[in-house]
Amino acid sequence: MKLRDSGMPDEAYWETLFDVPTVMDRLEIDHRTGDAVELGCGYGTFTLPVAGKIAGILRTFDIDPEMIARTRQRALSAGIPNTVAELRDVFTEGFGVPDASQDACLLFNILHCEEPQRLFREAARVLKYGGKLLVIHWLPDPATPRGPALEIRPTPGQIMDRVAATGLFEIPETALDLPPWHYGLRFTSRFC
Repeated sequence: MKLRDSGMPDEAYWETLFDVPTVMDRLEIDHRTGDAVELGCGYGTFTLPVAGKIAGILRTFDIDPEMIARTRQRALSAGIPNTVAELRDVFTEGFGVPDASQDACLLFNILHCEEPQRLFREAARVLKYGGKLLVIHWLPDPATPRGPALEIRPTPGQIMDRVAATGLFEIPETALDLPPWHYGLRFTSRFC
């Protein structure tokens, strides 16, 4: 299911909107992370750097066949073999991986969807006890050059409240600053 306000701009422009090394550093994505899942690979902007850092396999999913093809091509060209890009509607079908099998779940720029709690419950299902739900989203600021409409763009507090309502995660005290245009959140799974 295509989520509201989720179109992609030109790839070259898109990749100027993120400081990927800072995002990965502040979310603590590194060799200590084993297998992970990602919803929405897009052009592979985060897929490739994440897969290049983690110790396990990164399974990434998108509903757009062109995005899957582009991410696969980039992973092949970059020699990153631990990337599996699949066409799948995670919102309606889930991640398609076993329960408690993942160290991390990446929900980047996606939580302006109509029912984010569905994604939080699915993340809790696939994460190991102590696994990390990693979120980034556009700042709720009209100065951002991109992102969903402000009226549907969640604030850090709204995301924390929605995740807390599931009772399945430890909630961070504050959001992480991810300049120039994003914030981040790290939730720890307590579901077992």
